Amino acid sequence: MQPPLLLDLRRVSVPRRLAKISVQVPTGSLIHIIGPNGAGKSTLLACIAGLMASAGDVSLLGRPVGQWHGADLALRRGYLCQQALPSTAMPVFQYLMLHQPRNADEAAIDRTVAYLAAALSLADKLDRPLSQLSGGEWQRVRLAAVFLQIWPDVNPLGRLLLLDEPAASLDIAQRVALDALLAEVAAAGLGVLICAHDLNHTLHHAGHVWLMSSGALAAQGSAGQVMRPEILSPVFGVDFTLLQAGERPWLVASGPSLPSQRMISGAS
Repeated sequence: MQPPLLLDLRRVSVPRRLAKISVQVPTGSLIHIIGPNGAGKSTLLACIAGLMASAGDVSLLGRPVGQWHGADLALRRGYLCQQALPSTAMPVFQYLMLHQPRNADEAAIDRTVAYLAAALSLADKLDRPLSQLSGGEWQRVRLAAVFLQIWPDVNPLGRLLLLDEPAASLDIAQRVALDALLAEVAAAGLGVLICAHDLNHTLHHAGHVWLMSSGALAAQGSAGQVMRPEILSPVFGVDFTLLQAGERPWLVASGPSLPSQRMISGAS
């Protein structure tokens, strides 16, 4: 039995950015959107979030995104754009409170903030002004805020999480913590869409992959189906080799052989 449909995209396009993309997303999906710079990943995510005008149809829970009232849409989907600098000196806890769902139980909010702060190593930074955070700290605060917006314990209406390069500025331990939170959200039945650049991370963690090229969907499927050298190499313009190390496969990128080597060596 197929999971219920969360998102339905039909011929979604943006002039010079997206070319008539049609795809569906069931509930509980963990999807990585990959592709070279300029492939249209961020544009597609913004269209799904309802923050960029597009031709075609984007439906969330069977209703066009453009027909959702802004406050109701915010209760159903959280969206994290690419990293931006903080524009205020308010403390971290106040910034988080700006993202709490309306009418949420205060005790549940306190528990969830404590849980997210501990998971993202922010517990000792809740009183710190945003202007005094490092780049990695600010990114973790932004992640905590968007998780709080749709976290099931405080917002039972939350259905979708859209993240554009969420691992930017995170170290390895923080990325592991992020992966655990994403898995928890997906297991709770929410859909998660992530624009990503680390291909091996996608190979190991994505449940489903959308490969984009020049504004179009070049391939989609499971990580095992899409993350293959013969599919990735034409899109990224480099040669890939799939190697086995321990119990995991790894993608290794390399440039094509250089024909000029024979001239340098003096061979005829």
